[in-house]
Amino acid sequence: MDLEAFLLSAEWRDSDAGVELTLWASSPEHGPVKATLTGQQPVMFVPRGAPLADGRREPRPLRTLQGAEVDAVYFKTQRALLRERDRIRASGGVVLESDLKPSARFVMERFVNGGLSLHGPARRENGVLCFFDPKVRAADVTPELRTLSLDIETDGWEGPVLSIALAGCGVERVTAVKRPEDEREVLAAAFALIRELDPDVLLGWNVVDFDLRALQARCEALHLVFAIGRAGLAGRVLAGATPQQPSLARVPGRVVLDGVATLKNASWVLERYTLDFVGRTLLGRGKLRAEGVDALTEIRRMHREDPEALAAYNLEDARLALDLFEKADLVGFSIARAKLTGLPLDRQGGSVAAFDHLYLPVLHRRGFVAPDVAVDSTPMPSPGGQVLESEPGLHTNVVSFDFRSLYPSIIRTFQVDPLALWLDGPDRVQGFEGASFAREGAILPALITHLHDERGKARAAANETLSRAIKILMNSFYGVLGTPGCRFFDPRLASSITLRGHEVIERSRAFFEERGHGVIYGDTDSLFVKLGERFDDAERLAEALNGWWRETLWAEHRLKSDLEVRVDARYAKFLMPTTRGSERGSKKRYAGLTVAGELVIRGLEAVRTDWTPLARQAQRELLQRVFASEPWREWLLGLRREVLSGAADERLHYRKRLRRDVADSASAAPHVKAARLAAEAAADGEAVATEVEYVMTVHGPEPVGARTAPLDYGHYLERQLAPAVDVVLRALGTSYEREAGEQLRLF
Repeated sequence: MDLEAFLLSAEWRDSDAGVELTLWASSPEHGPVKATLTGQQPVMFVPRGAPLADGRREPRPLRTLQGAEVDAVYFKTQRALLRERDRIRASGGVVLESDLKPSARFVMERFVNGGLSLHGPARRENGVLCFFDPKVRAADVTPELRTLSLDIETDGWEGPVLSIALAGCGVERVTAVKRPEDEREVLAAAFALIRELDPDVLLGWNVVDFDLRALQARCEALHLVFAIGRAGLAGRVLAGATPQQPSLARVPGRVVLDGVATLKNASWVLERYTLDFVGRTLLGRGKLRAEGVDALTEIRRMHREDPEALAAYNLEDARLALDLFEKADLVGFSIARAKLTGLPLDRQGGSVAAFDHLYLPVLHRRGFVAPDVAVDSTPMPSPGGQVLESEPGLHTNVVSFDFRSLYPSIIRTFQVDPLALWLDGPDRVQGFEGASFAREGAILPALITHLHDERGKARAAANETLSRAIKILMNSFYGVLGTPGCRFFDPRLASSITLRGHEVIERSRAFFEERGHGVIYGDTDSLFVKLGERFDDAERLAEALNGWWRETLWAEHRLKSDLEVRVDARYAKFLMPTTRGSERGSKKRYAGLTVAGELVIRGLEAVRTDWTPLARQAQRELLQRVFASEPWREWLLGLRREVLSGAADERLHYRKRLRRDVADSASAAPHVKAARLAAEAAADGEAVATEVEYVMTVHGPEPVGARTAPLDYGHYLERQLAPAVDVVLRALGTSYEREAGEQLRLF
């Protein structure tokens, strides 16, 4: 039979008959699909005639980037390939593309980006339509995936499961463990319900590193199969290689999406990523928990005294995760990203893998193979984006001009490309650090042009999810070329992008200055220009600069310009602060009031989560007052009085993440000290927090929930309020000390 489906996962394993691939997919008409492909032969490449101890050699009309001819070497198993690869490397030989997984190579060489078509014999087994050795081709498929939210409550981090909630697929169900001896039966019933509902996607908040990891541990302790996959297959959680790396969930036939990781991957920037905070920020509601009550203590109490309250609490967590995925369109984002990159739905990050997936098949069809990722490469940093010296002060009528996707536009315009770096050809396009690029035959500029056009279509259709996914992918390509983790890493590539960016910013600044407009700041792809009375000329100036670049690049390089500058924002008032302790203008820190009345803040304390709410709110309020020419002195004195009277105590909390377990840290930083005190006060069995909330007292830092000493109000006035408001007051020729410090001493 023939059908089209959307790929959920691609796996491989060595077998007696060769490598076996398993493709799990979801079909709009036929539901879950499994394709098994047997007898696959993994392949790598070696220079023509290089000695081998194992493998079947076949000459191929392929070359390295440097022009050397290569042979393909096929193996029965991936294990045999890796063994021969390691032997060749140890003897000083060269191997190429030996580090690609068989499943990744199979999918990429067929240009499968999410959608695929299957043709071959099939039969239904255990509710799954199973294909055996079908023909696989790419297809354009946009799926409607079934999602199910999972949340559990446990008695401590490693304690038994107390309650399991499922929400989605038209069902809301909570099952509580009333007696310890019932836990095994409750887990088995929950797994059966998951199989019955048969979701394509399991989702939750920290669902891999907590919920699934805890369930797997309990299954091991209770000698129960963790049967949450399709066809009754067991799921498994693979711990990250380091404590900093997240765990991976492998559930046959299903995808697991974690809310925190997917939200970050979709470029949502929030102060915190806890379920409660994100829920209140995006949905206006949070967890069902009384304020000021320790979570574990309350869960134990509810389980013991009020099981209905525990069920409601558990179910609301599952609902919150489900509703947040819908609100932020996280499943839609994951689908859009998979269709662009070919990466699995649950792959977080993966820019290098996405580059390989898109680039390598085209490279092969041009007659070339790529090197392995260097195993002993030393990072060689390329220049960063150009940041101009700023003109500090309070300015009026400032316009920010932004180069749209500057680095991708440079790649398109100047033919920056790994293959073009090595191709022969006259009249080359000059790069930097000795690089030059062939005018014909580049791969990457064409890929970016395609993505650019697709983003234009997405924006025209008001598809913000797809537009964001494309932007993230396009902007990742520069970073990929600049990392040793990329098989095409070459400092000349990254430098030819960033140093060209420097040139674009510098020459664009000269363009404005030659026309009498002061440039007060520039950063990577933006310029901030004072237009004065010619404030309304912004659009005309942007078009004039675009035209200047078109003429200049054709005259100097015979290149068509893809550079595009546009008006990003018009600021009626704009603050460029000084660097603390000097008269020089700061970098990457500014604030402005747009003509539409929007307050824009970048890099200042008001938008930094390592500052207290007192400092952040005070700076924002002062900016609004100064930009609106409203009185601010009495307000500032009143705020100081609030702090000293205790009325601002709720705004004096610090919040900071812990980078390592406090037991392993010798740091004397305030947040670490507070975390140690919190750990000492924690109830037995309570999970160690990865984030600490603390205050500064007269005895030093103490956790919010275990404070014993009075607050040190002098600390907050001198270390929080004063520096936050001085950012603004210096531009007015005054300071916190001058306006409020004397009154503090008298007090």
